[in-house]
Amino acid sequence: MGRVSSPHPYGLRKYLTMPDGATATFDLFEPLAEHCTGENVTMVICPGIANHSEKQYIRTFVDYAQKNGYRCAVLNHLGALTNIELTSPRMFTYGCTWEFGAMVNYIRKAFPQTQLIVVGFSLGGNIVCKYLGETASNQERVMCCVSVCQGYSASHAQDTFLQWDQLRRVYNFLMADNMKKIILSHRHILFGDGSKANRVLEDTDLSRLYTATSLMQIDDVVMRKFHGYKTVQEYYEAESCIRYLHNIHVPLMLVNSVDDPLVHDSLLTIPKTLAEKKENVLVVLPLHGGHLGFFEGAVLFPEPLTWMDKLIVQYSNAICQWERNKPQCSDVKQAAESDHK
Repeated sequence: MGRVSSPHPYGLRKYLTMPDGATATFDLFEPLAEHCTGENVTMVICPGIANHSEKQYIRTFVDYAQKNGYRCAVLNHLGALTNIELTSPRMFTYGCTWEFGAMVNYIRKAFPQTQLIVVGFSLGGNIVCKYLGETASNQERVMCCVSVCQGYSASHAQDTFLQWDQLRRVYNFLMADNMKKIILSHRHILFGDGSKANRVLEDTDLSRLYTATSLMQIDDVVMRKFHGYKTVQEYYEAESCIRYLHNIHVPLMLVNSVDDPLVHDSLLTIPKTLAEKKENVLVVLPLHGGHLGFFEGAVLFPEPLTWMDKLIVQYSNAICQWERNKPQCSDVKQAAESDHK
């Protein structure tokens, strides 16, 4: 109910042609106010599974970020928008960073003075953390990264997704059903005769897709094959950000909630352990918030603007202020050290 009256920010849709012929799209939203530091800052945002810039929680966050002086670039996951047809036999996957990387590179070139704040929601959190950890150059001009409600390791999560506590098995079925609809809406390019030369899916995969009742089955039948993984286990291990988190050296805030029905409590040891080892990592773990919920206000009709939205913007503001004041701090420190000598 908190998403009923979400705002409708106005953005421009951008199209990027990928090396394999796929067409990546993202929406660009200009700031509606001056940033608190007066700086040029862009949030590069990766939504959750099968999501895009038109989802209510993305719209709400973008509107709030714009009003706080941030430019926003929101990736539309490949195949997620029903009115944008696929131009190659490939969809978004759990950890493919190609489209997100292309969007970030576009922003770097189009706005050479801008600094970047990287934001990922759910599956998008996995993608942005993996992207930053893949190569050191991906962290250039990145001030900080925020990940919200991701599970960090698909191979560790797969067994928990079949459990019934917190209705996790039901959520799994519902998300799988949604994924099936999206895949089937593109079946002419994914399974059609016209793409036989470079397609990776067979007619038998289509039959198995119809009977799939979980995300793991869909990943095994369809998703892993887009990148040539032999098994779903190999796919999960290669595409999970857990292997890349230790390579991230910019400030990193990892947000989860204890009562998230999709992220089992056992997975939360991953960010906790990381935070103990790396001083740039901050783990935020409230007792309540669900999965990308974090609502405030009345029980039946909460406010569209959530605690999550405020947290990300306030953390980003603090990092921007800290970055701006760093030269002054180092000057003061050097002066104090010279006085001491």
